[in-house]
Amino acid sequence: MAESNEGWVCIGPSADLLPGEKRTEWMGETPVVMFNLDGEIHALEDRCTHEDFELSVGHFDPAEGSIECTLHGAKFDVRDGRALCAPAYTSARRFEARIADGLIWLRDPPAAADAGA
Repeated sequence: MAESNEGWVCIGPSADLLPGEKRTEWMGETPVVMFNLDGEIHALEDRCTHEDFELSVGHFDPAEGSIECTLHGAKFDVRDGRALCAPAYTSARRFEARIADGLIWLRDPPAAADAGA
């Protein structure tokens, strides 16, 4: 994993995450689940905000753009981390994602970017 001076961390080749797929990687000590939604990469902390369970084992619905936690059925929007239904009421932590030169790059968003989430 390489890091740039702007806080971006190289995760790996974008070809390893095809449209409709999800994949888990680590950013330091934090597990992150990435989603390819119609060619756009989105990333959330791999943790349900309801019961601290791994989101990555849940069902990713590319048509809806959501991930469902298998523990109690909480759903999150993969684009922004918003909790979509009970029992989760708090958004999942979101990471900024981009593809550059065929590689996936992630970083924590600036504080102001998540203030409304």
